[in-house]
Amino acid sequence: MNYVKTAMLIAFMTALFMGVGFLIGGRSGMMIAFGVAVVMNAFSYWNADKLVLKMHGARQVDAQSAPGLYRMVERLSQNAGLPMPKVYIMENDQPNAFATGRNPENAAVAATTGLLRQLDERELASVMAHELAHVQNRDTLIMTITATLAGAISMLANFAFFFGGNRGNNPLGVIGLLATMIVAPLAAMIVQMAISRTREYAADRRGAEISGDPLALASALQRIAGGAKAIPNMDAERNPATAHMFIINPLSGERMDNLFSTHPATANRIAALKEIAGDMGGGGGSARVSVQPGRARVPTGAGRRGPWA
Repeated sequence: MNYVKTAMLIAFMTALFMGVGFLIGGRSGMMIAFGVAVVMNAFSYWNADKLVLKMHGARQVDAQSAPGLYRMVERLSQNAGLPMPKVYIMENDQPNAFATGRNPENAAVAATTGLLRQLDERELASVMAHELAHVQNRDTLIMTITATLAGAISMLANFAFFFGGNRGNNPLGVIGLLATMIVAPLAAMIVQMAISRTREYAADRRGAEISGDPLALASALQRIAGGAKAIPNMDAERNPATAHMFIINPLSGERMDNLFSTHPATANRIAALKEIAGDMGGGGGSARVSVQPGRARVPTGAGRRGPWA
């Protein structure tokens, strides 16, 4: 996503935030919201990645604490021509992963313990390559900022619901408050959808090029999608504005947040990867990343396939 599109999306989210402020408190509410949005955008640029990682209980690992995963990411980064990102593990049974950071020099990739248990070496490498593709395509900044602003918009909508806003300054009265509670979070959700849907296909393709194994990514997506449906991710349920950052939607589907999916259909992504595999001559070969398994640090359990942590 180029810088112009990134700036346009941030501007739209900021304008939406200001619109919510206007509907709650009129012109003064809009100006306050604008000031808050400026501060939040600056904060998000420098700190939102840390905030998102903290939301999901991610702990940083290195070559000593998680040698298998760390070396895998290191080799994939070399394949992609990227600086080595920070590597995190989230204590969560649902298989999933995401990337964050304002640029490739300050990036992080995070995987759940469920992902490390359930995927084999090829599948795990393909997922990490996908996340590195987001870093290389510079998707992580806009995805992280959007998550922060979407969460703030939902917070303002809740504020309007509980406190009713300043009706004296609100030119639309009750209609304005209803629009704030319903339309604003919906609009933020649509922006998240648009970002994720367009960028996931691009990250799948680039990730397949980095790992050299598109069929492994197709297999991983199918496995992760099944796990996401069967295993709840309570951290994501508490922070639904971050759902679009994950490789597969982590939400259970039982909430209103899932009326619209933040991700393309998994079946369509798998079909696209199979086409990529055909273009690459079968889906694997010399570009595949191979690592030696490191010491196991993930609790043992059913479905364990590789000791990568």
